[in-house]
Amino acid sequence: QVQLVESGGGLVQAGGSLRLSCAASGRTFSSYVMGWFRQAPGKEREFVAAFSWNSGDRRYTDSGKGRFTISRYNAKNTVYLQMNSLKPEDTAVYYCAVNSRCGAYSSPIYYNYWGQGTQVTVSS
Repeated sequence: QVQLVESGGGLVQAGGSLRLSCAASGRTFSSYVMGWFRQAPGKEREFVAAFSWNSGDRRYTDSGKGRFTISRYNAKNTVYLQMNSLKPEDTAVYYCAVNSRCGAYSSPIYYNYWGQGTQVTVSS
């Protein structure tokens, strides 16, 4: 099993920044992708960003390009999501997830481990 613990959510004004953290523990894999998704009330869970632990490749949703940065801290098995220039439409519960099945990045169906989520609220 893999345990994922997110932190760093909160309330911020539009234009502000937050850094989300996801600490992974438990089982290790030879190759995997770590991703961030978000879900707003009444909406489907959507892809935000992902990082391949092996290749270092990064992917972002179009709305996050130029504003969000995903990075890792190897020694702590931690992935970060730096979010700048936040907008009210970024308000959602943000989830960290691991895909150990394949190299897919953006579809949640391939992710087999999920954190509990952290709330991000951006006020206008």
